[in-house]
Amino acid sequence: MKILSKLVLLTVLAGFAWLMVPGAMPVLANSVQPEKVLHSWYQMVLELVRHTPTYSPPVASRSFAYLGITAFEATASGSRELQSLAGQLNGLEPLPQREAGKAYDEAVVVHSALAAAAEELFTNTGPTGKRALAALEKKLRSEASAELPADVVARSEDYGRAVAAHILAWSRDDGGAVIENMGFPLEYPLTKGAAHWVPTSPIAMQQKPLLPTWGGNRTFAMPNGAACPLPAPPTYSEDKTSAFYKEALEVYETKKNLTAEQRAIARFWSDDPMLSPTPPGHWISIALQILERGNAEIDESVDVLARIGIAVADGFVGCWNAKYQYDLLRPVTYIRRVIDPKWETLLITPPFPEYPSGHSTQSAAAATVLAGIFGEGFAFEDATHGRDGLAKRAFPSFWAAAEEAGISRLYGGIHFRSAVDRGLEQGRCVGAFVNALRTRR
Repeated sequence: MKILSKLVLLTVLAGFAWLMVPGAMPVLANSVQPEKVLHSWYQMVLELVRHTPTYSPPVASRSFAYLGITAFEATASGSRELQSLAGQLNGLEPLPQREAGKAYDEAVVVHSALAAAAEELFTNTGPTGKRALAALEKKLRSEASAELPADVVARSEDYGRAVAAHILAWSRDDGGAVIENMGFPLEYPLTKGAAHWVPTSPIAMQQKPLLPTWGGNRTFAMPNGAACPLPAPPTYSEDKTSAFYKEALEVYETKKNLTAEQRAIARFWSDDPMLSPTPPGHWISIALQILERGNAEIDESVDVLARIGIAVADGFVGCWNAKYQYDLLRPVTYIRRVIDPKWETLLITPPFPEYPSGHSTQSAAAATVLAGIFGEGFAFEDATHGRDGLAKRAFPSFWAAAEEAGISRLYGGIHFRSAVDRGLEQGRCVGAFVNALRTRR
């Protein structure tokens, strides 16, 4: 595991000083606002995703979904505006209810729920990550519960943990709870034929494809992983007049003639595991930035984060379902075989089938959801990778960002045009299921 450095840990924890702000809770005039607690936990999780080796993009998306649902349900039970997702999400039964007439502190409820959820979802993070989790839990608990009556603290903590326990119990049989061998099967027969995926990495573990059964996992909002099907990609051919050859030639020629802007786009959306919060974490980061800039309160914040988590998680299940249905080879394999044996990609080719593009599917799902909340023409800036030295990028709409995320994979040499275009279409379908959820009374 790549261990969190002391500097990173200190930086993360130092950011919690701003949590001591006046809140609106009638029990305590200077209590911590629950949305600040929420954001602190999400910033910690984005760091842990970077440094936990089993957290490939699909695995990360799953955790973001469960964390978002946990925060949403913990808040919804005390809100006059929010409506539970129980009975709407696949397999989610009614959750524990608050005691009638009893006082609860929303910051303590959210904190205890997310602390319990994060502890289980990141049981395999390293020692430094676990210390960071424990330090954050202790710090936020102290700040959120300061000067509150002991019975309010105890009741709020017990309730938050009860919500988390319910969500975690639901999560354990979804097909993605246990990740063995980093997600690479020990045995997996490769499909024969020139059109099909073959390993592109010399790493021994990656001679088998990542998470081949993920497309069969239980989904959240869409009925199942096959609910947003795709047409087949262009028929494999080495004929220079074929559609398949022309798509490969486009990738080849694009890489040869990349502009500085195209290189910047490819790098900005690369979102490599262990070097970034991954593609789903990138969209969680975008949502957090928008919520923070708008000073969103807790009801809006948990609604947005739950929907985005569900969208990217369902997006990866749907995408993986299609990937292993078509099992298409990567551009680097075809181009070296047919066009140029010495060709190199700009980005590292991921170890799983090509069609469709996962970044395209999950980005379009997230964009569809965010547009449904904030509007189709909502302009924003994305500074997700500022700490990594990458300049922020401005977008006139969420869909513009999704399209850029998709085409970045062609610029990087790791996807054909059809994978990008069809992935965006699939993401729209996934997002529509999420937008149909009823979260407001």
